[in-house]
Amino acid sequence: MTAFFQSLGMSYEWAWFVSTICGILLIALPLMLAVAMIIYVDRKIWAAMALRRGPNVVGPFGLLQSFADGLKVFLQETIIPSAANKGIFLIAPVVTFTVALMAWAVIPFNSGAILADINLGLLYVLAISSLGVYGTIMAGWASNSKYPFFSAMRASAQMISYEVSIGFILICVVLWAGSFNMNDIVHAQQGHVLGIFNGFVFNPLLFPMWVMFLISSLAETQRAPFDLTEAESELVAGYQTEYSSMAFAAYWLGEYANVLLMCALNATLFFGGWLPPLDIPVLYLVPGFIWFLLKVFFFFFVFSWVKATVPRYRYDQLMRLGWKVFLPTSLLFVVVVSGYLMLTRYS
Repeated sequence: MTAFFQSLGMSYEWAWFVSTICGILLIALPLMLAVAMIIYVDRKIWAAMALRRGPNVVGPFGLLQSFADGLKVFLQETIIPSAANKGIFLIAPVVTFTVALMAWAVIPFNSGAILADINLGLLYVLAISSLGVYGTIMAGWASNSKYPFFSAMRASAQMISYEVSIGFILICVVLWAGSFNMNDIVHAQQGHVLGIFNGFVFNPLLFPMWVMFLISSLAETQRAPFDLTEAESELVAGYQTEYSSMAFAAYWLGEYANVLLMCALNATLFFGGWLPPLDIPVLYLVPGFIWFLLKVFFFFFVFSWVKATVPRYRYDQLMRLGWKVFLPTSLLFVVVVSGYLMLTRYS
C-alpha cells in the first residue's frame, strides 16, 4: 500500500503514514461493525436455546437492533457520580475499548494480510491484553462506590490468574512453531498431523492445551460461567455499575471486541488461522480470510452456547480452577512438550 501512495507522488514518509492509517481503519471500522452485529447474533443464539425469538422488530429480522440500542445510549445523558474521580472515571472506558482494538494489529486475516507483521507478535498480544485490567481497576476505584470497587478487585484477580496459565499454554505453541510471529505460527500448522490436518489442535500433546486455552479465554473475557464480576445477586452490575450513556457502551463494545479477539486467537493458534481444516489442494481455492472468519464465528457460537447453558461458578471454584488445576497442568505440559521436542526434533 505504501508503494501505491508513493506512485501518487507522495514522499516515502507520507506514503507510509497514510498507508498505516488506512490499514488501521480497514481493521477498526469493520471490527466495530462486527461487534454491533455479533451482539445481535449473541442474543439470537441465546433466544434460540431458550425457545424465544430474540430481536426481530428493528430492521429485517431485527438486524438493526444493535444500532437502535447504540442510538439510544448515545442520546442519553452521561451521569458522573458527585464523589467520583471525574478524570479517571471518564478515561477508564476509553482505555478498555482502545486496548481491545490495539491487539488486532498483529492478527493475520490471510497470508500477508496483517497490519503489523512483527517477529514478537504473540508477545505483543499478551502485553496488550494484560493492559485491559487497568481499565477495570480504574473504573472500580474512580466510581467511589463499594460495589464497583469489589467487582474491579474480583475482575483483576480473575484476569491475572488466568493470564498466568495462558502464558504457559502459549509457550507450548511457540516451542512447537519455533517462532513468536503470528504468520509463522499459522504456517507451522500446515499439514501438522499426518500431513493432512492443518492445526495444532490435532496434535495429542497440544489438544489439552487448546481445551485449557478455550476455558481460560472465557475467564479472561469474563464470560459465563466466569462472569462473576457482574453477578447480579452480589455486585449489581459489576465495575461499570455507575456508568451510563456512551461510557457504558464503550465497556460493552470493548467486552465484545475482546471476545472476538479470543475467538481469533483460538482460530489462529490452534486451528490453522486462514488455512483450511485439511491440507487438500481443492480447499485452498476458498480465500483464506473466509476460512478465518468461519473459524472465528464457530468459536463465537461456542462462547454463546456456553453462556446460554452452563451455570455460573462460585468464586472459590474459579480461583481453584485457575491456580490449582490450570497453572500446574500448563507448567507440566511445557516440560513435556519441550522434552518431546528435544528428543525428536533436536536429537
